[in-house]
Amino acid sequence: MPLLGGIRPPIALLCVLVLALAGLTAKVLGPAGEQVVPKAVLTAQQHFAEDGAIALRASIDERVTDLNRTAEALNQGSPVQPESILSDLGKTYQKWTGTTILDLESGKVLAARGETIPLAWLDKAALTGDKALKPRMVRLETGDVRLMTMAVLSWKDRPQQLLVASNSMSVPAINLGQFRSMAVVATGGEVLATAGFEQSEALNSDQERKELGFLQKQMSDLAGQSAHETEENPVSAREPGSRGYPGVSGTLVGDAYNGRIATAGYASLASADPEDKQSVGAGLGLTVVAMLPVVQQQAVAPGRELYGLLAAGALVVLGLLAVTLLWMTVQRPLLRLFLESRRLARGDLTRPVAVPRWGEAARVGHALEHVRVQLGGTGDEPGERRRAKTRFGVRGPLALTAVLLLLWCVPVGLLLNRTDSSVSVPASMVSDQRDRTDLVADRVRRALNEAQADMVSMSRLIKGDDDAATGKVLEAALREHTRYQSLYLLSEDGEVLARAGEEPRADFSGEKDLPLVRVAGKGGKKPVVQVGAPVLDKKGETVVGEVRVEFLNSLLKRPGLGEVRVVDSKVETIAASDGFLAFEKLPRDALTDVVRAGTVRVGAGPVENGLLIREGRSVTVAAAAPFSGGGVAADIGWTVVSWQNAKAFQTAPYQLEDRSILAGLLGLALIVVCLGWVFLVVARPLRALATGAEKLAEGDLKTVQYPRYQDEVGAVVRSFELLRQQLQVRKQNQARRLAEPQPVVRGR
Repeated sequence: MPLLGGIRPPIALLCVLVLALAGLTAKVLGPAGEQVVPKAVLTAQQHFAEDGAIALRASIDERVTDLNRTAEALNQGSPVQPESILSDLGKTYQKWTGTTILDLESGKVLAARGETIPLAWLDKAALTGDKALKPRMVRLETGDVRLMTMAVLSWKDRPQQLLVASNSMSVPAINLGQFRSMAVVATGGEVLATAGFEQSEALNSDQERKELGFLQKQMSDLAGQSAHETEENPVSAREPGSRGYPGVSGTLVGDAYNGRIATAGYASLASADPEDKQSVGAGLGLTVVAMLPVVQQQAVAPGRELYGLLAAGALVVLGLLAVTLLWMTVQRPLLRLFLESRRLARGDLTRPVAVPRWGEAARVGHALEHVRVQLGGTGDEPGERRRAKTRFGVRGPLALTAVLLLLWCVPVGLLLNRTDSSVSVPASMVSDQRDRTDLVADRVRRALNEAQADMVSMSRLIKGDDDAATGKVLEAALREHTRYQSLYLLSEDGEVLARAGEEPRADFSGEKDLPLVRVAGKGGKKPVVQVGAPVLDKKGETVVGEVRVEFLNSLLKRPGLGEVRVVDSKVETIAASDGFLAFEKLPRDALTDVVRAGTVRVGAGPVENGLLIREGRSVTVAAAAPFSGGGVAADIGWTVVSWQNAKAFQTAPYQLEDRSILAGLLGLALIVVCLGWVFLVVARPLRALATGAEKLAEGDLKTVQYPRYQDEVGAVVRSFELLRQQLQVRKQNQARRLAEPQPVVRGR
């Protein structure tokens, strides 16, 4: 018989799988052995670093784009005095630390604003060649690093001028929360800027200063490791949790001090689209590192460490019972039938067949005994044969075995380590949800401020009453910015004088003094988000841009933050990371309360708010961040709210629950594989064998007994075929003897 056939391989596999699953259960549900940092905390730091990298990259790209767009607009118009250019630039954008215009022929500085820009770095390589006018980082005498952006101003019959703007390479202006620090790291591990570290002179004790020194050293070490990691290819360097981020991101664990261990997430600056090669920020080789010291925790709650060992032991016991049951009720009777059938096929008819007690094996045994007697074996001549009655046969032991294993799978999968609303969620997860929500709110606010600044910039380019020229300006701006679905110029009475893009989706008839940022389109399928700016020297005319809702939705999609929405002062939805209905309410009253609590003015203004919502057996982490800060969008009353089920966090209680469910599912798979194998390979062929054997015993000598598999059952079938042939020969011999004439014995 083949080694892989018959009843023994599935039973052996069942033994192996039961022991393997028991070991795995003891490993993942038993004692952890040593203290670790929760994976949820590490993942949160990775997401925080990714958010910081996105904010820094967007800020750098936006500054470069604004400077180039301003230069292009100036080049298309009449010559402007350098002082006026810098004055208008400073009024429109407050994002450069210093600006300078110099004559390219003589190198003379024509105008300057803000901090003094050193020009020693400005050489021929910066103005010619493949890297001409490319932004570059320059270190000042003070040690600070600045990003220098350049654009050429060119008018007919005038010498060319170079517009240079200086940007600080500081950490993005985001809410870092308590105890978190962030750094911007250059290629090679050099730390360009940090935020979140207290000044040593502000500390009150030597212990606090010592801890500050430890954290600064950790940041330096982790920054060097992060810079090395981000030099890899984004595809080969992909780590779990970094899905959705186009650059290289990951987590690091530093040293421990005073009961806390330094955890860090890092992310390289990358384009929003991996195929987009136009991002200036993505090409600078910068990395953002977010570090947070956290308290070390046990991977498994102390009260539940014993559960895994008990579950593993119970599985071993039940598995041994199941294997013993299969061995006694299926394997041993089948092997006995195999030996008995082979003995009869060899012609040994002296001993009666040892008939099993029940099931298909009993039916086959009775048929064997009947055939043995028919072939001339010792014993009483058979009369009318009685079939062995059986209802379940082999299916009974298989069902009982499945029940034994289900007694372990069901409690482990559905009852063991179950969580409820009392589950403990690390406080850092709530604060991270709040801080990241505030970061998203800052991104949306800055995007609206930038959009309104674009309108101001375009309003300065509209000259005279030439609507055709105005349309060209609007079309050029629309091609340059994908955030708008339409741009148009409104007259004082709401008439559209010039347009680029789609038709306006709001009616402006009778409206005057339009706000700079507003929402319209209530009752429609989509909210209409509009930004505007009045046109100088044209009373009542306004440049309006309609921001695509899809653009706002894209700003809200961040991994590890759950569902995110932007709501107005009436708590009606304007944008969402997932699908939504225009101006719909939030799905839960508790979320509305979170939003309203966040809009309460505290001190200088509204603040972000985060809390746990415990309802039924579920725990939800929610946060709300009202718009705050500067710009025209700060006072429009919008709030970003986010929420997600605490199960999304990879904390110890939820990990234990998931592992318990996985162990139960693996047990179910074990049942299906092993018992299904026995049913298909042994039970079904054995039932067919029992039926064929009974027909043979009742006199059906025409049906050929053909084996389905080359195993124990197949061997018994082959023996029955040999016995069938022997019965045929015996029957033919009897018929021939009866046909021969009998000799007559005569008397004298």
